[in-house]
Amino acid sequence: MRATARLLVTAHEDCEEHRPFPGHPERPERLRAVLEGAASAGATRLAVEVDEDAVLAAVERVHDAELARRLREACGAAPAIFDCPDNPISAGSYRAATAAVACSLTAVDAAVRGEAVSVFVAARPPGHHALRDRAMGFCFFNNVAIAAEELLARSVGTVAIVDFDVHHGNGTQAHFWERDDVFYLSVHHYPFYPGGGAADETGGGRGRGFTRNFPLAAGADDSVFTGAVAAGLEEILKTTHPRAWLVSAGFDAHREDPLGGMGVSDEGFAAIGAMLGQARGESPLIAVLEGGYSLEALRRSVRAFLVGLAETAAS
Repeated sequence: MRATARLLVTAHEDCEEHRPFPGHPERPERLRAVLEGAASAGATRLAVEVDEDAVLAAVERVHDAELARRLREACGAAPAIFDCPDNPISAGSYRAATAAVACSLTAVDAAVRGEAVSVFVAARPPGHHALRDRAMGFCFFNNVAIAAEELLARSVGTVAIVDFDVHHGNGTQAHFWERDDVFYLSVHHYPFYPGGGAADETGGGRGRGFTRNFPLAAGADDSVFTGAVAAGLEEILKTTHPRAWLVSAGFDAHREDPLGGMGVSDEGFAAIGAMLGQARGESPLIAVLEGGYSLEALRRSVRAFLVGLAETAAS
């Protein structure tokens, strides 16, 4: 795979159409902050087309087909609550969720074709809490799990998923729990929503040892958080040889985030980007937006993360 651009970003205007009630932290303005951060890091925007049939086929590798149907029908009666109190929906929530998947699929396509060293998926709503048959935690479709399945369908080889969102990615872990073709690493605040992600959760069946959780106490700063990421990356490389890397890039561990309760700085996210850039070697890396709810901190954190990632790729 020959890279012709160092850093691309995928985005689609429909991702702004998910509009929870006023004051909800997962608001459309997040996407604008992320795109500003990515642009200031030198990312080039890649056009995304939403092919609903292709999106639904990809969704059904991870989710029950009824989930998409139920969400589409529920949006016809919006505003409403979908599956749990965490998931208020608007008339455009289904459109936004399908656009987010399309952004992820476009990123996979660009990475596999060798059009970029790294691709950042600037999409919302986020995805890593979404379960096979149920939405939860602001998430409807599990974008990063869908991207992993797309990579595997293209015979790329073993995939590593690194999740540094402040919340444990329970949906992603559940999907790959008994798999040895995907290594799932999560560094997160614990105990915290959604409740899982203990250190002894390491996978089951043939997937035993392919899940690794680093639960961290409230207030973890750059040293603690990046140290856990570094230790997790070392375990991935000792266990398997990923041919592609996916990142659940949540920035709600930032010390200014209103929800996360952690102490990571802009420089901490830059360090995480640099570590990922070193670990992935020549393999493609796709980072998919998850959380991050302070707009200014989100803008700065995305920029710092992508600069760290790009500088490592250039070295």
